Amino acid sequence: MELNKKVDQLKEDLVKSTQEIVKIKSVEGEPKDGMPFGEDVNNALKCALDISKKLGFKTVNMNGYVGYAEYGEGDDYVAVLGHLDVVPEGNGWKYPAYGAEIHDGKVYGRGTMDDKGPIMTALYGLKAIKDCNLPLSKRVRVIFGTNEETGSKELEYYNAHEKAPISGFTPDAEYPIIYGEKGITIFDVVKDLNNKGCGEVVVKHIKGGERANMVPDYCEAEVEAKNADSVVKAVKEFAEKTGFNLTTKVNNNNITIISKGIGAHGSLPELGKNAVMQLFALLETMPLGKCDLADYVSFFNKHVGFETDGKSFGVALEDKESGKLTFNVGTISMDETKISLSLNLRYPVTYKYDDMMNPFNKTISGTGMRVKNMSAQDPLFFPPDHPTIKTLQKVYKEQTGKEPKLLAIGGGTYAKEMKNIVAFGPIFPGQVDLDHQANEYMEIDDLVANAKIYAHAIYELAK
Repeated sequence: MELNKKVDQLKEDLVKSTQEIVKIKSVEGEPKDGMPFGEDVNNALKCALDISKKLGFKTVNMNGYVGYAEYGEGDDYVAVLGHLDVVPEGNGWKYPAYGAEIHDGKVYGRGTMDDKGPIMTALYGLKAIKDCNLPLSKRVRVIFGTNEETGSKELEYYNAHEKAPISGFTPDAEYPIIYGEKGITIFDVVKDLNNKGCGEVVVKHIKGGERANMVPDYCEAEVEAKNADSVVKAVKEFAEKTGFNLTTKVNNNNITIISKGIGAHGSLPELGKNAVMQLFALLETMPLGKCDLADYVSFFNKHVGFETDGKSFGVALEDKESGKLTFNVGTISMDETKISLSLNLRYPVTYKYDDMMNPFNKTISGTGMRVKNMSAQDPLFFPPDHPTIKTLQKVYKEQTGKEPKLLAIGGGTYAKEMKNIVAFGPIFPGQVDLDHQANEYMEIDDLVANAKIYAHAIYELAK
């Protein structure tokens, strides 16, 4: 417990360093020479390396892409991987988003929890090891990423220039330990509209949803009808029958139909209400006539509807490690020439990409639809008896007294971007996840608790 005592002694310094780096607004900006993600992100990287230098560590700045603090000797190294870039602050803050003010024992600010606070706790955990002169057989690197929120391009650079760590963790998720992350795909399903509408109601355009990885809470269609009143009446009756939030705005023969749903993260689509699919359900009841759009709408109502597990699409994969595949219809755009839905499918950890996409492609074959703009990330899965998993379980149990349960999640963490890394902390079970929210904060007690856990974890992995 010598390490814990040392962390307690470093507490004041840890809090100050966390405040110092949170005060830098490190949202991605225009690239400049030696600053691939903009000046603000670069300032945060310089700040982290300056803090590391003051603590007595060797530091390296890899051309502004990524930096690290290093301690110890040996061919192999253990890594702690965090990031200094943040998402924009948005509105609704009760304290300044970059003020790093302390209120009620909490440090408030964008990045306190995601991920500046946690990576500082790991750095100070390593400082405690250094100050205690504990013998290590491997080097330790605390790696400061700079582009996690917008593509992790900095780690492509790191991985191209450096060998991978032999083990390590990223403090950018939750406790106890995340041993599995589903495979993630985002892609469009596009159909050309050659056969135009010829029914009593003609759809001019549809738009809705913000991003593929969110359940859309808003969608609207502009339609033209000879009898606008009958459309308004039909929408009202359908809304009453289904309980969907559907409304209309009339401008002569043009009617805008508005569908409102409930947003949710694309990895948990069952928690939302899909505004796009509500609109599709309505459109199928309307006299659109025989046309490509009607076929497309009908196809998605039949094969998706309000399911979130891909069952009717023929892609309902499931395993005991991570549960069911999730299927989210995220955005829609339709104009006179084509219609496109963007989908976010996340498949269980023990399956492969083709296990999902082969049946998916079979379902759309012969429909004139095509898959475009595919972005795919393989699942991440560590066997429960993997040495890194076992070590982190031991540390978590010893430091918290709680059961080190293994979690498999639908979201993707930084662990997917570097070999031999798992997600470990910093959010404790039962705590609110304030990542990307207004009034993001980290409790000072949690900064200290994390520094202790990470000190022991680094020591156990590198001793």
